[in-house]
Amino acid sequence: MKTHKIYLTSILFIVVIVFLSCVDDNKVPLEQKLQTALDKGINKYHVEGASAAIIFPDGKKWIGTSGISHDRIKMKPDMVFAIGSITKNVVAALTLKLAEEGKLSLNDPLSKWLPEYQHVNSAITIRQLLNHTSGVYMFWSNQKIWDDLKKERDKIFTPEEVLSYIREPYFEPGEGYRYSNTNYLLMAMIIEKATGSSLSAEFKDRFWKPLQIENAYLSIEEKIPDNQAHVYGDNFNNDGSYQDVTFLPRASHESITHGSGGIFITAGDLAFWCHSLFEGHILNQQSMDEMLQFVSSGLNTNMNDYGLGVELFKRKYSNGKKSYGHSGANIGTSATMVYLPKQHLTLVVMINSMNHPCTQYILKSLTNISLKELNAYAIIPLFPYGFVISVAAAFWIVFIIVRIWRKRKIHVP
Repeated sequence: MKTHKIYLTSILFIVVIVFLSCVDDNKVPLEQKLQTALDKGINKYHVEGASAAIIFPDGKKWIGTSGISHDRIKMKPDMVFAIGSITKNVVAALTLKLAEEGKLSLNDPLSKWLPEYQHVNSAITIRQLLNHTSGVYMFWSNQKIWDDLKKERDKIFTPEEVLSYIREPYFEPGEGYRYSNTNYLLMAMIIEKATGSSLSAEFKDRFWKPLQIENAYLSIEEKIPDNQAHVYGDNFNNDGSYQDVTFLPRASHESITHGSGGIFITAGDLAFWCHSLFEGHILNQQSMDEMLQFVSSGLNTNMNDYGLGVELFKRKYSNGKKSYGHSGANIGTSATMVYLPKQHLTLVVMINSMNHPCTQYILKSLTNISLKELNAYAIIPLFPYGFVISVAAAFWIVFIIVRIWRKRKIHVP
């Protein structure tokens, strides 16, 4: 009898867990669930405002905002955010586009396009720049560049000046992985040499105009419109202050992000870019295969595995589903764009604070809600070995039921 109670208690516990995991008030509209998740995210992390966008597999779109930009001005869908390193994804896509046209090759060494620079191995290939296996030193790691940026906030640093801050490489080309903005600074220089044009002009002619994206700008090269979301932080003073830093002088900072950051865009337009790219509407299949060849970031790092301008995200943020895209940050902003290939689902989250936990929290919430809407939500997320765990749990439930059934049959008078 005692054994029966243990089995029945186990079954009841499992049933309750499954039931609670599946409970979803179907009477609540999808839009309301998503909006509630967005509101909850910024309130939990005390962020001023956020903008988010989702594109579902059937083409249905949701764009939501929460909180304020500044004063009493609410966040609006047409407000642009600085997306920082997500810019790398667009640069990589442009590089692959030029490779399709025969203007350059992923196997080209730097020596084919650029002069020699101190601490830069001219044998490094374009591919190694794009997937961060070049070993080139990250100029941001040199404290002197930050000191100089703050001394001359209105100065526009040339690429050559930025390269003067780099030090000895981390390793020989192809011998490891190390995320470095210097890679994409060099890549921007190659693109301009190969096209005879500016990076912003190439973005506009090859991507923004064909896709009818009207709210995308590259800082330094283009004027950022007044309807940008106001952003908050300490402007790298490291004094713990928290203020509206939207219009503080930042030319020096924006100039060094050339190629590695600098795009300002709305959540809706970024989601459309992401969806168009990974759905195969921008590059041919060979280029997409190249882009999605991921190199390992290493076992002892929190970094994601990396392709050509694309991150392979940890599955804990996407209910165990495979997802990739890119994250980024700039002065006072955090942003992430994610694509789930099996579900054909695209999500973008932007906040006006450099608060990555908030972005991740909102993104995870929106992803879970969207997957439930698509009937693709897993009660036991399929992390590595998750399938084995799921099967084991199922066998355990069946085993308990069979044992109870057998014992009852044996004890029948």
